[in-house]
Amino acid sequence: MLRAAQTLVTNKEETSRRFYTPQPPFYCGIDLHARTMSLCILDQAGETLVHRHRPATPEALLKAITPSREQIVLAAAWMFPWYWLADLCAAHGIPVVLGQALSLPAMHGGKAKNEKIDAQNIAVLLRGGLLPQASVSPAAMRATRDVLRRRMPLARTRGELLAHVQHTNSQYKLPAMGTKIASKANRDGVAERCADPAVQKSLAVDLALITYDDALLRDLALTRVKTAQHQDAQTLYLRQTVPGIGTILSRVLLDEMHDIERFPRVPDFASSCRLVQCARASAGTRSGTSGNNMGHAHLPWAFSEAAVFFLRDHPAAQQCLAR
Repeated sequence: MLRAAQTLVTNKEETSRRFYTPQPPFYCGIDLHARTMSLCILDQAGETLVHRHRPATPEALLKAITPSREQIVLAAAWMFPWYWLADLCAAHGIPVVLGQALSLPAMHGGKAKNEKIDAQNIAVLLRGGLLPQASVSPAAMRATRDVLRRRMPLARTRGELLAHVQHTNSQYKLPAMGTKIASKANRDGVAERCADPAVQKSLAVDLALITYDDALLRDLALTRVKTAQHQDAQTLYLRQTVPGIGTILSRVLLDEMHDIERFPRVPDFASSCRLVQCARASAGTRSGTSGNNMGHAHLPWAFSEAAVFFLRDHPAAQQCLAR
């Protein structure tokens, strides 16, 4: 996938960003935190109209922008508290722009950095058309998407515990287990293979946590499948027909993309999936890569899982990979 993406994306496309370029009469930059926020409102001439700290509440925000509410655009960095801000603006018909946090280097360019300076920098970038936009996912999909995202840390913890059991078995030069302990039916007697009571206790803790993680993962999956309501059932069905993409991965892809039309071209989608390595160069000299962490972290994970399942269950894919 990485090789295919690199052949599709040219140097110009690798560095492209979606900036907010409309020019409304007023611009509001918000440095948003869990309990407080800092606001900076500029007019088209760049004059500062409001620059103050406020509690991070809908009432305080609406009161601060009241004089220019009908002609203002709000902007904030794409950090964890943005849900209520996006929903508030959607309910009151106020345009809002979420800036990609990793693509806002101007926020960190000065000697000093605090909430007040960050709010002003966001407003200045918005006014100058240099604020890189992030996508605002629909409110109806956020809750189910977050439930599916909870599976990733649980699955990684489960994998680490399984690996620790195997490493302990190798440390003490015990015979191979012969069965996959990922299945609950094959875990009986695994801890007792070691003679030392302390090692037995360590393995017993690992196996107990694995069993508990299995129950949580199964409960999350069943809850998601039974209660999910999708607006695009046809797309969900079609994705399940792709070899390697099952019930859960199809829902992960649907909730994470939420609208494929927001990617104008295939290279834009590949870049969002972190499949493009952008070169860092100056005066013809390359000094490595940049932007490796820019993009969607959950989409490449979903596609890599689908690739593993595809190769595991399809002989034709295995032959192609071997060739």
